[in-house]
Amino acid sequence: MRRQFDVLVIGSGAAGLTAALNLAEHYDVAVLAKGKLGGGATEWAQGGVAAVLEEGDSFENHIRDTMVAGAGLNDRDIVEMVVSRAPAAIKKLADLGVPFNLDEDGDWHLTKEGGHSHRRIVHVHDATGWAIAQALQRAAEECERITLIPDMVAIDFVTGKNAVEFSTSGAVHGVYALNRETDQVEALTARATVLASGGAGRTYQFSTAPRGATGDGIAMAWRAGCRVSNMEFMQFHPTCLYNLEVKNFLITEAVRGEGGILRHPESGHRYMPDYDPRAELAPRDIVARANDAEIKRDGLDYVHLDIAHKGPDFVKEHFPTIYDKLMGLGIDITAEPIPVVPAQHYTCGGVVVDEHGRTDAPGLYAAGEVTQSGLHGANRLASNSLLECFVFGDAAAEHIRECWDTFEAVPEVRPWDESRVTDSDEEVVIQQLWGEIRRFMWNYVGIVRTTKRLERAKNRVDLLRKEVDDYYRHFRVTPDLIELRNLMEVSDLIVRSALSRHESRGLHYTLDYPELGEEAVDTVLVP
Repeated sequence: MRRQFDVLVIGSGAAGLTAALNLAEHYDVAVLAKGKLGGGATEWAQGGVAAVLEEGDSFENHIRDTMVAGAGLNDRDIVEMVVSRAPAAIKKLADLGVPFNLDEDGDWHLTKEGGHSHRRIVHVHDATGWAIAQALQRAAEECERITLIPDMVAIDFVTGKNAVEFSTSGAVHGVYALNRETDQVEALTARATVLASGGAGRTYQFSTAPRGATGDGIAMAWRAGCRVSNMEFMQFHPTCLYNLEVKNFLITEAVRGEGGILRHPESGHRYMPDYDPRAELAPRDIVARANDAEIKRDGLDYVHLDIAHKGPDFVKEHFPTIYDKLMGLGIDITAEPIPVVPAQHYTCGGVVVDEHGRTDAPGLYAAGEVTQSGLHGANRLASNSLLECFVFGDAAAEHIRECWDTFEAVPEVRPWDESRVTDSDEEVVIQQLWGEIRRFMWNYVGIVRTTKRLERAKNRVDLLRKEVDDYYRHFRVTPDLIELRNLMEVSDLIVRSALSRHESRGLHYTLDYPELGEEAVDTVLVP
């Protein structure tokens, strides 16, 4: 089965819907969601969106904070572009109906998070991502030229190699995707494609990322010939709830920004000043390593994050979602500390894009966590992630409109090859391999690394890749098998990138090269 549109957007989060709404003024757009609409990371974002909105703050301050957090690896031109467009992005969201919190004077209420020198985080209590996702999805549903298609698991891009008349141009003409409802693979084609599929958090055993964050877009773009960059910079959030029932509930950065204190769970000692003069407001990589060090040194299961001293009214007003969630688990955060552990949180590397969101493949654009745009450098500054989605979603749409006449016409595409389809009675293999990958990535390629651990991880990747490739070649595709194949690809990219960086910078910390190198250089892998 084949369906054709003007533009295809892969991903229904902030980046994908921003691009779709902009493009739909001129073109027929299809938006593919891997599961239900809005099931990605956008809905999970608690903190907010960073923008210079307060008197006394400045673009230069926001730029400097972003580059300090990024350990100098950021592309200054990109940082300037994103920061300067932030206030307009906030206004656009407010016009869509996002109910940002207001202060007593009727201005936007701004919070401060780790790494920021000023209050500049606009938010909707502690559920900003959910509110933004609802507004964007509502606008998309009301737009006649946008077709929203849930439950489509992307497999690979459609290129000239898949055309009836074979071509080696490298241009992307859409995607092959597995329809969960029909269990059939469809070809969805378009003149231009926007990749907004999110990150690769589920490569790790412990992660705050949604279940579907398996690096699909990064792996697909790599297989289509696109460069991938800085995959060693995997951000670990310092404070994920430690709970045996709830595996990935994030405790937002804003809790520390509003006075939350990290303490040793046995002694009660406030330890962050021992690690950094900025204490709890240090950038995430420093706080995550401190938490990891405390846990490993004393054999702890978790550390404590305490906001109870701010008082019940303050806590309930500022963090209603967290309060309600934890009360349901028997934890009253107005009276007791929160048990927290570090967990993988954000993929700072990804598909290389320029200021327009263009990838190396003609006709393929990308925006959001799937990319390495130059904004985040070696470590993402808190609340810059949603901002990147809005700015690059718009930038990609604008460039597609400007260059529409230059895109290749969509060729006649061959249907998905069903000749190898065989039912398997060994699907347990998928779960076994999935578990192995996530465990060795956590243990060998986690917060603190060594060359020996990375080499062991590379050996495991090479061994398991043969098993995954063999399984993929011989059995019918399923959502789990598609994700496993992509996890394998992304794990290899992360390990190769980490092995090639002989310094400690930002999120990449290795005991074998603990010092910062003299020159900040991106790690770029070429297919």
